[in-house]
Amino acid sequence: MAAQTDTSAKPRAPLSRERVMRAAVALADKGGIESLTMRRLGQELRVEAMSLYNHVANKEDIVDGIVDLVFGEIDVPSDGAGWKTAMRQRAISARDVLLRHPWATSLMQSRTKPGPATLRHNDSVLGSLRAAGFTVEMAAHAFSVMDGYIYGFALQQMNLPSHSSEEATQLAEGILRKLPANEYPHLAEMITEHAMNPGYDYADEFEFGLDLILDGLERVREPA
Repeated sequence: MAAQTDTSAKPRAPLSRERVMRAAVALADKGGIESLTMRRLGQELRVEAMSLYNHVANKEDIVDGIVDLVFGEIDVPSDGAGWKTAMRQRAISARDVLLRHPWATSLMQSRTKPGPATLRHNDSVLGSLRAAGFTVEMAAHAFSVMDGYIYGFALQQMNLPSHSSEEATQLAEGILRKLPANEYPHLAEMITEHAMNPGYDYADEFEFGLDLILDGLERVREPA
């Protein structure tokens, strides 16, 4: 009797550059950028590492590609929104994207071959600022100060020892118990009257600082 062929197995999607890049992002998300090797990527895709070179030039090409994918996840300013609303939405989106892909923070501005999503993102931000009346120089300053804040805050947030309101309260209580009585009164005050408030979330500090930056940029903006 002839052996029956199992037709229930789902066929694998053919290997493509996009599939390689998506797998590389997932691998970096799981184990950090240091875990991204051609061998590991081939294992994830269930192909020989050499097969990858039909779609990518080398690891640097992959890193360029996955950084561009991350840029593509960030909301770009819409034409109809006012510049402050657009910059606020874009900043919050960028911070959220960086937290989803912690490995990307140190790479977003380091690539020498930016992809189309990266270029589109940067052009859109600058275009929104220029349309609002910022000079070329002031638009560059504004872009720089916003990105410095976004990337810096994201890096700080992802390195926090606590990631929930309950964990933050427990951490604050532990620090408070170890403080010598009356030696650090202002720190103790901040912990008890702010950090230990119900529902406190360090992530909320981001929008407070962001609004300060946007209000400051409003004051130096050239009138439209």
